[in-house]
Amino acid sequence: MEKDNKSQPKVSVIIPVKNGAAHIKDVLDSLMQVGYEKDKLEIIVVDGNSTDGTKEIVAQYPVKLLTEERPGLNAARNTGLKHSTGEIIAFTDYDCVVPKDWIDKIVKNFQKPEVGCIGGNIIGYHNDFLSQYADKSVMPVMRIFKKRKILNTVKPPWHYPAGCNMAFKREAIKKAGMFDEKIRYGFDEDELVERVCKAGYNMVLDPEVVIKHKHRPTLTSLLKQTFNYGRGMGHMLRIKGLKSLFSKWALYCVLVFLFWVITIFAFLALSFLTSTVIYKGILLFLILFPLGALVIFYAYESAVNKKVKYKSALIYPFLDIARVFIYVFGIIYQVLKIENL
Repeated sequence: MEKDNKSQPKVSVIIPVKNGAAHIKDVLDSLMQVGYEKDKLEIIVVDGNSTDGTKEIVAQYPVKLLTEERPGLNAARNTGLKHSTGEIIAFTDYDCVVPKDWIDKIVKNFQKPEVGCIGGNIIGYHNDFLSQYADKSVMPVMRIFKKRKILNTVKPPWHYPAGCNMAFKREAIKKAGMFDEKIRYGFDEDELVERVCKAGYNMVLDPEVVIKHKHRPTLTSLLKQTFNYGRGMGHMLRIKGLKSLFSKWALYCVLVFLFWVITIFAFLALSFLTSTVIYKGILLFLILFPLGALVIFYAYESAVNKKVKYKSALIYPFLDIARVFIYVFGIIYQVLKIENL
């Protein structure tokens, strides 16, 4: 049965990019292959004044190319929004690849009028060690949902879309407002998702809406990404106070982390000041419990579910611990950083 072109909503796809010449071709090639009606599809690339030939590559495709020199992804997203004409606005990134049915599955989720935004799964494009870790970690680097969910609010830490695989109804953005350009570094897009839900719309998290993402290829770049995610949370905490659920989550993470560190130092001091063995036992437990729990989890995933390779199960816990430390440090760093907001 053929689709009724007249009944299909127009979809605008917005791609922010800066110096993405090494990757932008792949996402544009994949968008050229999507099965959606071409006259109902608008592709907009918002370039951050690239200097590596990105604009020249984009110019070879039948897409709308815009330039936005202001810093931050949200500034680029808003520029794309202002120049878009679609009833549905989808977002992806320059280092992603979308399947042929990506637009169709997005549109299907918007059939009910109460749905204002949707998010889908992001899995690794490559199959190297860090890409597998990013997908299989107990704390996935990108969003991975196991079941389709309809929610009326965001639920940190995992239940909300990621910027490279999300879409909104134009009417929902019009009601909730544009992206907040003051928020940068990470989680900059999700504050709008929270406002859309507060405006009375539902959010759908659909694992069938899948794209592939080129995860960070080195440990240094992965940890830098984690640090920036933490900075994003810290930035939101400074700007929004406790008005946002993300701000509250950022504060919760910092307080739990600081409580754990202070407790460790307290029992370390007690271990030196007294000869009571129980203090040393508690100290050892506090230090080793998080790592031990992760080792058991990944051992189970390796032995029973076969989702993690045996050797990887020995390394993943240490990566998780490192990411938690760097993430919280990113929050604290941004909260204390002196800058003009």
